[in-house]
Amino acid sequence: MSREMLLLAEALASEKNVEPDVVFEALEFALSTAAKKKASREHMDVRVEIDRHTGEYRTFRRWLIVADEDYTYPDLEKTIEEIQEEIPQTTLQIGDYYEEQLENEGFGRQAAQTAKQIILQRIRDAEREKILNEFLARKEDIVMGTVKRVERHGIIVEINGKLDALIPRDQCIPRENFRNGDRIRALFLRVDEQNNNRKQVILSRTSREFLVKLFEQEVPEIADGLLEIKEAARDPGQRAKIAVKSNDQRIDPQGTCIGVRGSRVNAVTNEIGGERIDVVLWSPETAQFVMNALSPAEVTRIVIDEDSHAVDVIVAENQLALAIGRGGQNVRLAADLTGWQLNIMTVAEAEERHAAEDAATRALFVEHLNVDEETANLLVQEGFVSLEEIAYVPAEELVEIGFDETTVDALRNRARDAILTLAIASEEQLDKVAEDLRTLENVDQDMLRDLAQAGITTRDDLAELSIDELIEITGVSSAEAEKVILAARAHWFAEEN
Repeated sequence: MSREMLLLAEALASEKNVEPDVVFEALEFALSTAAKKKASREHMDVRVEIDRHTGEYRTFRRWLIVADEDYTYPDLEKTIEEIQEEIPQTTLQIGDYYEEQLENEGFGRQAAQTAKQIILQRIRDAEREKILNEFLARKEDIVMGTVKRVERHGIIVEINGKLDALIPRDQCIPRENFRNGDRIRALFLRVDEQNNNRKQVILSRTSREFLVKLFEQEVPEIADGLLEIKEAARDPGQRAKIAVKSNDQRIDPQGTCIGVRGSRVNAVTNEIGGERIDVVLWSPETAQFVMNALSPAEVTRIVIDEDSHAVDVIVAENQLALAIGRGGQNVRLAADLTGWQLNIMTVAEAEERHAAEDAATRALFVEHLNVDEETANLLVQEGFVSLEEIAYVPAEELVEIGFDETTVDALRNRARDAILTLAIASEEQLDKVAEDLRTLENVDQDMLRDLAQAGITTRDDLAELSIDELIEITGVSSAEAEKVILAARAHWFAEEN
């Protein structure tokens, strides 16, 4: 039996191209499983140890040493006190194993068949692990494979004829159809652990990184460091935008990426299901980058609000539809590309909005600075938009626009008094806010003050607001406003359930 064991291990290791230790470990597991079934030891922990040189093997029953409070399974565990009674001078500690040697069991036909199945399965798992490790060692970003089968949950792709990978349904480009045997390219995304302890390679065809890597393959100037793709945004299968930058002034980044008669960009487009790709010029200047990102629409004017991280984009009436795009696609991709919230409006809408803001500012100055309309209008025309600016701007700036020093001091003092009065009123209003609103997730003190000032004092008051109303009150981004509104409405759905 011992010589047969060694010959079997050697033959299997050579045939399956795995390490001999893998085969021995599989044999040990198979023998322990068969021993448990043969001797009705299913509930015991049985270990088999094969001598790598002689092929002889020994069978052990073992128990895990645990503390008294953790003692649960007598067939598998012993307490440290039990071990100390049996072996007074023991050095075993909690977490170690106590073993007793058993007589090796003879194996019949059924046991041998079970052992064979276990060995083959273990070897297949080892083969799969080795192939996976070899694949990961190559560190490939773009993977080329063959469609093995198309399933409801995704596409199974065979890589190098050995490794099966999965493109999940949500990582497939919509309306793309593949048949068995088709060649396919995708981006290596990650390795997932499955319920059966197997590892599954996950690929993607929808990620923006896939688009970037395809351009890197098609445009050698990127690999050489002469060009750089700074940002990318995708609506998979429909449209994409990439922002490119040249590190060599002699190279046109857009023309280089597009290629002669569009050869390079068309090659990428054909690979991703006909997805239209806009190549735009990256700029460190926010205004210029936004204008480039909205291409092919022409932008008339841009107003940047750093505090709310938003940009008002003013376009001519005939450019409005082009700037927004079908279903808002163009502005959505441009916002994703630039990282700014983009508000598209016409010149007329911008003027109307500007007039409303100026009127609100004039009313603020008339009320809190005790000045007439003419004086308030002068301050607005000079660019003052808040009481804080008037209170803390250098006095020389106010003198320069025509005020004498006495008037300047009066205006500054009134502005400071008004700020203090409004702050006190805000704190008093804040005291009226209910506890359920104070403790709501994603609602900070600044937002609470804005809400309280608008008369929103309870969670239900907030829940009844629309996202646009919350943005108007607080100035937060649409994504943040959506999170807050959903959190405020969560208890409604909980009550329904």
